[in-house]
Amino acid sequence: MCEAFDKAGLRFATFKGPTLAAILHGDVARREYVDVDIIVPKQQMDDAERLLGELGYRAAGGTRAYRQAFLAHLRQYAFVHPDSNLAIDLHWSFTGTHVPFPLTPAAAWQDLETVLIGNRAVPTLSKDNLALLLAGHGTKEAWRCLGWICDFAMLIDRRRDLDWLDIHGRARAQGCGDAILLACAMAQELLETPVPEALRGLLQRNGRVRALVTRLTHGLNEALHRLSEPENFSDLHLCERLLDKLWGAMTLALTRTSGDHDAMKLPQILWSAYYVTRPFRLAAKALTALGRRSGS
Repeated sequence: MCEAFDKAGLRFATFKGPTLAAILHGDVARREYVDVDIIVPKQQMDDAERLLGELGYRAAGGTRAYRQAFLAHLRQYAFVHPDSNLAIDLHWSFTGTHVPFPLTPAAAWQDLETVLIGNRAVPTLSKDNLALLLAGHGTKEAWRCLGWICDFAMLIDRRRDLDWLDIHGRARAQGCGDAILLACAMAQELLETPVPEALRGLLQRNGRVRALVTRLTHGLNEALHRLSEPENFSDLHLCERLLDKLWGAMTLALTRTSGDHDAMKLPQILWSAYYVTRPFRLAAKALTALGRRSGS
């Protein structure tokens, strides 16, 4: 597949999945993964989709019109090969449109490295950018998987040469510096991984991050925090500024998603109606979740 992208003149980089296994473990077989993540420049997304189609992959998210209407806000589409069930997540950014992220695509493209997969050198993120990605992804997903915490802890342990103060500063410039501190704190709390010395003082003074650690570790152990965060509102943990959090919540509340279509399947000519119905559906879900918690 990498050869096909090269021949087509499409710029790409891989991250997570087998790439992360090779970087952290030295062997793609030493870490579990369910798909391959590839990022391409936004202006090459159409060409990348066509190429995957020529290679036999089919979109998991329905027709092109459906993806553009209900999935584009995620800035990634999933593709599956029917013969092998190999899944590819094709990205043009690292998170949805409603929240900031520690790593921007522009910064990623400026600083690529290569990793050896089999006998082929594959483009991937630099180690500094990998730290930003892992911290951002884990925070976006409310650190609900212990494996993600293990990945970050291993990066801390194996790359002691990283400039963590600079990494935190870059994330903070994007409005989510707390994601770096939270990643370090989760690794310390659950795996006893020492926080990089450059960040210890910042973490000790950050009450928001310490409170999130308590909440998320409890949620990881008890699986309770998900009940109070309908849809993808856990993404808002990325926002350290109140204005970003308010903007993100409002944007997500007004963005039609596949969940809206699944709840009420309208013909394509009426898809614009989901902009009106979505706030009511979210409100109903929140009330249902509140009722469940009150009754438990």
